[in-house]
Amino acid sequence: MHSPAASPNATPTASTPGGWWAVCLCANWCGTCRDYRAIFDTLALAHPEVRFEWVDIEDESELAGDLDVETFPTLLIADGTSARFLGPLLPQAPVLARLLSSLQAVQGGRAAGGDAQEVFERVRAARGG
Repeated sequence: MHSPAASPNATPTASTPGGWWAVCLCANWCGTCRDYRAIFDTLALAHPEVRFEWVDIEDESELAGDLDVETFPTLLIADGTSARFLGPLLPQAPVLARLLSSLQAVQGGRAAGGDAQEVFERVRAARGG
């Protein structure tokens, strides 16, 4: 289990290396993001099989790279190897929960590719995945 003390942006994570990741790309100045943080942390506790990471794209701009995040929150979902989803998501717990369930249900689903894969690889490398 990844300890929140290890990184100020860390949330509870899956104990299975190489498992699913849910990465929220947000900004501290965004009120919607600040409100979503509690929901995101609660979902992390409810889904111990998924590693949840919070990335403030201004404090950790190197992780976002050239990705232009226009809408907050933006979520990146990866299966441990490949990014499977990158896009804005309504800041509601059921929406993220359904997305995770649907992506996990499809074995070998389609990779998101491009920017999504690059961002995932940077986050995974930075967060010890």
